[in-house]
Amino acid sequence: MLKSFLELARQMDWILAGSVFVLLLLSLVSLASFSTTTPFPYFSRQIIWILLGIAAFFTVSFFDYRILKNYGGLLLLIYLLLLVLLLVLIVVGREVRGVVSWFRFGSFALEPGEFMKIALVLILAKYFSRRHVEIYRLRHLIISGLYAGMPAFLVLRQPDLGMAVILGSIWLGIVLFSGIKFKHLAIFFLLLAALSVFGWYFMLAPYQHARIISFLNPWNDPLHSGYNAIQAMIAVGSGKIWGKGLGYGSQTHLNFLPEPATDFIFAGFAEEWGLIGVLFLLLIYFVFFLRLFRIGMRAGDNFARLVILGVTTVFFVHVMINIGMNMGLFPITGITLPFVSYGGSSILTDMILVGLVQSISVRSLKSTAFTTRESLVAA
Repeated sequence: MLKSFLELARQMDWILAGSVFVLLLLSLVSLASFSTTTPFPYFSRQIIWILLGIAAFFTVSFFDYRILKNYGGLLLLIYLLLLVLLLVLIVVGREVRGVVSWFRFGSFALEPGEFMKIALVLILAKYFSRRHVEIYRLRHLIISGLYAGMPAFLVLRQPDLGMAVILGSIWLGIVLFSGIKFKHLAIFFLLLAALSVFGWYFMLAPYQHARIISFLNPWNDPLHSGYNAIQAMIAVGSGKIWGKGLGYGSQTHLNFLPEPATDFIFAGFAEEWGLIGVLFLLLIYFVFFLRLFRIGMRAGDNFARLVILGVTTVFFVHVMINIGMNMGLFPITGITLPFVSYGGSSILTDMILVGLVQSISVRSLKSTAFTTRESLVAA
């Protein structure tokens, strides 16, 4: 057993794991810096969540992902359970900052929408891995769209626009890279436009309307709907080249920057670390995505490739939108920065997703080595 464990550990992609651990370290350093002048409880809690996340990462890494591929009923059961939790949350959940997204357990909170990302990646990968040859058929796009649409509808009811965007992006990313006819894609965007109009009038909260409108010109209402975006842009720009230094970010420590531990942690980071620090952060993310691409290219089956495609989509959309909204390029949607933002559910979800990639990496490498030995013997 120990020998098998050591062999699996040796075959893990430690560059991928290393990039994740560097991002987690940057998270802790930033949260510790934000707590130097005012009480900031997130740092100690983040340590707990990171330790739990690392345990989840190694557990999932040594779990054989092929079990999930072979037992579709298990994936469906998990997906339905999370759907039920999202429905129950709407009925009995407590509103926090205008959103009903968490089950509260004392000082800790659990967000089922985060775990739905994992379930959706797996169930769509399972669905399309068996039907990739006929993905062009409209019925498969409709059925898979329902898998993504039902949880997206429920999180919009919370209302959580950011999570709905992520769930929709998972479906769109897998469909686009799996193959889709142009006319079906055109139909999808027409439906998306119709749903956007419906959602605008019947599903989004007033503060979300204000956020989207203020995105176009936040200076129209600088003290209310445009305040968050303006303060984030000020924080990013005030860091200049070298940053103000750890613990010296005035936007954060004078409480001008809202939610510096979660939604706007990039702005707080940029203020204290400057352009050099931001470039270093982007470099780590570049290495992370490069390793995901490499593992996806050598994955041994369609299910594994689609899982990695879904995981890559989740992380890419998170990074792109979070950094974009901190710089005024996207509306503010409450999407976190992977591995860096504070959050128990998000940290656990991110680490489980990376663990799945590691599980695929280890077993794809073993399968490749086995095939190579067979070829040499045959020769």
